[in-house]
Amino acid sequence: MENKIESEIKKDQVKLNFSDSKYATGKRKRSIARVWLTKGSGNIFINKKKMIDYFKTEKLRTVVSAPLSLVERKNDFDIKCTVKGGGLTGQAGAIIHGISKALVIFDPNLKIILKKAKLTTRDSRTVERKKYGRRKARRSFQFSKR
Repeated sequence: MENKIESEIKKDQVKLNFSDSKYATGKRKRSIARVWLTKGSGNIFINKKKMIDYFKTEKLRTVVSAPLSLVERKNDFDIKCTVKGGGLTGQAGAIIHGISKALVIFDPNLKIILKKAKLTTRDSRTVERKKYGRRKARRSFQFSKR
């Protein structure tokens, strides 16, 4: 029974050649994405899964493919990503950052378009740490006068 499941999984996965690819890393909040970009047919794999299987919501899928649709090359590249840390939104942001950096390495003329859309800059906003004497980072405990 296990062999049957493994064979179905192997049929679903497509082996892609990423030996002559461009590499970039992207970061957002606690997430770190490593992105390999090569010429292909528009397949996006995230942690050895298809993007449709990894990101269930349509919003995250459109966000991840935003750099490619912005430069109008959605079906020109195959992308392989490994992402870890954070939640799904942070991971999507890290993948966007990595894809846009890899696109700039692939074709430096795209930097103007991607920079105008603020996709090449690292979003440095992270969660503020909790302070002592407070309930959260800035929220204090409820004050009682009587």
